[in-house]
Amino acid sequence: MASRAAARLLTSVVVFTLCAELLALAVYYVETGALFYTRRRTYQALLPTPEDRLVVGEAVHPYFGVTHRPGTPFDIPASLRANSTVPARLRTNNFGFVSPHDYPFTRTAERQFVVGLFGGSVGLWFCQVGAPRMVEHLARHPFFRTRDIVPLCFSHEGYKQPQQALVLAYFLSRGQRFDLVVNLDGFNDVALGAFNHERGYDASMPSVQHLDPLVNLVNQSALTPQKLESLAAIFRDRRRLAALTDRIAANRIASVDFALDRYYRRVLDRYTRELGRFATLPSNPPENPLIQATPPVRPKDRAALFAEIADIWAQSSRLMHEMLDARGAVYVHVLQPNQYYTSRRFSKAEAATALSDASPYKPSVEQGYPLLAAAGASQLRARNVRFFDATRVLDGEPAPVYMDNCCHYTLTGNYLLAEFIAASILNGPGPWQP
Repeated sequence: MASRAAARLLTSVVVFTLCAELLALAVYYVETGALFYTRRRTYQALLPTPEDRLVVGEAVHPYFGVTHRPGTPFDIPASLRANSTVPARLRTNNFGFVSPHDYPFTRTAERQFVVGLFGGSVGLWFCQVGAPRMVEHLARHPFFRTRDIVPLCFSHEGYKQPQQALVLAYFLSRGQRFDLVVNLDGFNDVALGAFNHERGYDASMPSVQHLDPLVNLVNQSALTPQKLESLAAIFRDRRRLAALTDRIAANRIASVDFALDRYYRRVLDRYTRELGRFATLPSNPPENPLIQATPPVRPKDRAALFAEIADIWAQSSRLMHEMLDARGAVYVHVLQPNQYYTSRRFSKAEAATALSDASPYKPSVEQGYPLLAAAGASQLRARNVRFFDATRVLDGEPAPVYMDNCCHYTLTGNYLLAEFIAASILNGPGPWQP
């Protein structure tokens, strides 16, 4: 009797295990379009913790806000390198920008055509990943066939207006000459500008997410018990996510993968929420702050806040246009695509990577992007600024174009954007027109 019961139990376990494996295989195929045993899913790089920014060589610049220290490594993952000739590691130049050239850059030949690339982290990745494709498409035009295009990167994580305008003004004052400037922005203005307001900074100040860790380093008393507790939770979940990633990679059973993947998503959601909470926790007000950020100029609700952000964004872009136009250079402003302001139909696999209801940026993009698009169409184009709305450029591409649930693009996404920018440049006024 006991042996029969044991046999029945064993049979039940085997049947249950087999059914669970088949069900997990079906779910995996629906989500990824692939068979679990032949192609494994990949996981996005984790958003940086507040203290991560301190160990990669950042500092406070007296004019620009946060900047990299010269010589800081900048790694490009294999997924964003088109071929083996693209270096896996770059370093920042004498001003902390990721560029093989020190600034100011001086032409070594008359045929050189200098292109400045401005923006935030999307702009920074575009410098390395999208700009070569943009240059390739520009070089097909008769005007550029006799010229050597030299792209110079002035983009940095977290930069938003008026930082790009200030960086441009500084380098123009240092004698930097441009033939063309492309400013790729929008996301940081609404997402990080809203964080500033919540933390008691004026929206026009440098990003509190990037500045606050450095302020805390200077004012150790600003790391409150609440922030210490939040930071501990962030690092705990980060370690757990890293361990889960390794365990998932080593696993070869679909049903186990199903369980681990769901647990990973739950921890990632908690991790993302805690990062957003940390960014909004107030610091202790130091008695004599060495870094003074201006508080909001006037009280305002969120609707007024995003109207102000759009106005700062547009006014700063106009200034960039006027400074460059006075020097005979062409200025092009591109509103970057974002997954929280799109009509794109996401596959389940891409949605799992690109979309998160827990994202602290999602509400600001949804509320602020329509105002940016409207300001670009009215305020900028009315003043002859070459403004292009790229928010729909990625919508029709079937392959994944977003690589995280913030704002950054895959290699395909960068290439599509580069081709759009090149076409927009060539179709607009400039010395390349007959």
